[in-house]
Amino acid sequence: FEMIDVDESGDLEKAEIVTAVKSNQRVIKFLVNCGNPNLQYLLVPARLESALAQMDTDRDGHIDVVEWEEAIEIALANKLADRAAKREMQAKAAAKEIEEFTGEFLSAARKCFTLIDKDGGGTLSKDEIVRAV
Repeated sequence: FEMIDVDESGDLEKAEIVTAVKSNQRVIKFLVNCGNPNLQYLLVPARLESALAQMDTDRDGHIDVVEWEEAIEIALANKLADRAAKREMQAKAAAKEIEEFTGEFLSAARKCFTLIDKDGGGTLSKDEIVRAV
């Protein structure tokens, strides 16, 4: 907010926003990565008016700190939801990998057991183990 509010009025005027989204790389980087599509639309000239209208909830023609913070809270919620979804996908992938490894390991262990169990009795005698080694 402060990077855009160059006149330090406490409100963001359209001209300040247009200047910032055209020339301030820190503002541009923030908006690109913020997680709120409406804030990202500030970077798209064709969508700027609509984005400002949605942010200007009291319809006074400028964006105040409260309105800005509401947009930031949406961005934060979106970022957190994206991270939670990513963690959930990673956890599912890890669980699948563990399940597959466990299945392969148990299968190999059973094959090994069967190879050692020469009499097919379902138990390994000391003699069978010694011969296998």
